[in-house]
Amino acid sequence: MNIKVRRLNENAELPYRATEGSAGADLFACVTEDVIIAPGAREMIPTGIAIELPDSGCGAFVFPRSSVSSKFGVSLANCVGVIDSDYRGEIKVPLINHSDKPYTVKNGDRIAQMVIMPVIVPEFAECEQLGDTGRGEGGFGSTGR
Repeated sequence: MNIKVRRLNENAELPYRATEGSAGADLFACVTEDVIIAPGAREMIPTGIAIELPDSGCGAFVFPRSSVSSKFGVSLANCVGVIDSDYRGEIKVPLINHSDKPYTVKNGDRIAQMVIMPVIVPEFAECEQLGDTGRGEGGFGSTGR
């Protein structure tokens, strides 16, 4: 599958998979000056790129980089970012600093990873009753610890 990538900033780096077995392609910060994320703070980090997905049967999903999260306590503020097939704007990454130390994002830093995945496009149909299951209406924690 080919994904079209438009460079919105001449300093932007195109996403790429670090290894042949990588599920995600690294996304890079495209900033003119360092961004310092204070403990507990959030910052929207631009990547300088936009993408075109082939159709509504797929989406791009932005996940944290495990090394940044585990080593520095910095993750995505929205846990997983969803890029719809019809979005053509700049990909921006909302980072949050869960640590007790400031975290600095420099231009070209790998800040997240993007995975292209299939999406099932449903049709929603209103009904009077749903089918029975063993769980029924049991909510959070209803299946045990």
